[in-house]
Amino acid sequence: MTKIRRGLRAAAFALTASTLTLALSGCTQYDTTKPSAARRAEAVDVGDARAVDLGDRARDFGTVDCRRAKCVALTFDAGPSENSPRLLDILKERKVPATFFLLGKNHIAKHPELVRRMAREGHELASHTWDHKILTDLGDDEIRDELRRTDDAVEHLTGRRPTLMRPPQGRTNDRVSALAKEEGLAQVLWDVTCKDYATTDSALIRERAVSQTRRDSVILLHDLYKGTVPAVPGIIDALKEKGYVFVTVPQLLAPGKAEPGRIYKP
Repeated sequence: MTKIRRGLRAAAFALTASTLTLALSGCTQYDTTKPSAARRAEAVDVGDARAVDLGDRARDFGTVDCRRAKCVALTFDAGPSENSPRLLDILKERKVPATFFLLGKNHIAKHPELVRRMAREGHELASHTWDHKILTDLGDDEIRDELRRTDDAVEHLTGRRPTLMRPPQGRTNDRVSALAKEEGLAQVLWDVTCKDYATTDSALIRERAVSQTRRDSVILLHDLYKGTVPAVPGIIDALKEKGYVFVTVPQLLAPGKAEPGRIYKP
């Protein structure tokens, strides 16, 4: 095959709505949908310059049209934690929304007041399962339990049931997707990883986030690690200087909506 033909095939592949992705677990394959594809899937007048209205939950941060703006989603896994109050203070000061993929055991159950605060301050609450078990290693009923217990807890505390889920370690497959669909959940993966679980160096975490981020990126962080929250102000300031607008994952997909059973990844 010539270099030109290879290049054309690569370009065509990159433009498809869904891409075939290798799971972290090895040879498992599944389809993913890009945020831009989710936006295009909605039949809207792209000539309309008005921002997409997501209702009351967006009121504290304004509304953003990611068809036009250079959007990025800041996401935090495995909270709430003892570091969450400071993180929420930072996000409030800088008027930045985030998406929190919450853990049930020892997190939601331990810090219910922080879950309520996250919801009250307009952030998107999603599931990271109850006990952080690798879903692809579990039976169907165990997977349902991991998802339902977390969703039930969030709904009990906030009155809103999560519509998004992030599988622990990003490990998923078609069976997990089918069960997530039963529970009304779409899965959200990421393209920017700061590996904050492996370092306490906040400057390094910041550099990793800023250097990897592009339009429509989903940044993965964990507020429970010591070096992460101190890195957040620098991440926000540096990316704003580059012209990025921070949004929640639903805002990133709007005017499209996350479809249960689908996997979204930039």
